[in-house]
Amino acid sequence: MRKLLSGLSLVAVAGALAVVMGCASPAPVGVLYTEITLPAIATSNAQATKVGVSECTSILALVAMGDASIDAAAKNGGITKIHSVDWEAKSILGIYGTYRTIVRGE
Repeated sequence: MRKLLSGLSLVAVAGALAVVMGCASPAPVGVLYTEITLPAIATSNAQATKVGVSECTSILALVAMGDASIDAAAKNGGITKIHSVDWEAKSILGIYGTYRTIVRGE
């Protein structure tokens, strides 16, 4: 009986990990550490002269604060015509995470 419970526990943990790290996730996520950059939007005009950044922070996946919107990044860079938008994420053990939006334009 004890081996059966141990086997069921292993299956439950594997199932939970599959749900958390499944392919339904919008971005690749590491359980221990994540540091990724993803393109979000790009236009055909690649001549960007300005860059604006906005950021938000997550602590213990319990508290999140900040404004990582495209609008905030454009305002921070003085951009009125957006050429591209990128997204960066960094997380350490899910304890501390930062999420940045980078806007390039004129």
